[in-house]
Amino acid sequence: QVQLVESGGGLVQAGGSLRLSCAASGRILGSHFMGWFRRAPGKAREFLADISGSDGGTIYAESVAGRFTISRDNAKNTVYLQMNNLKPEDTAVYYCAVRYGLAPWGDWGQGTQVTVSS
Repeated sequence: QVQLVESGGGLVQAGGSLRLSCAASGRILGSHFMGWFRRAPGKAREFLADISGSDGGTIYAESVAGRFTISRDNAKNTVYLQMNNLKPEDTAVYYCAVRYGLAPWGDWGQGTQVTVSS
């Protein structure tokens, strides 16, 4: 089991930027994807983006495409989420997770709070 630790959340004004980090302890072997999700108060968990561990291919939710960018540093076992032009509706707890092959998202981090003020 991989331990994931998110960081980089905080309070930012609308239009601002934040970069979230997700550090994985231990080496993630095999075909896998790392992804970012968020859960806003009173709402269901929302998929934001993922990145392939093999070829670096990415997928984005429509709600964040063009504003958020997922990337990874394999040497540091870390995945990032660069968030630009933040909006108050982006306020949520942000989580990273790992998915192996075709399995459901399994290992999760504890989350980091992002609050965007208007």
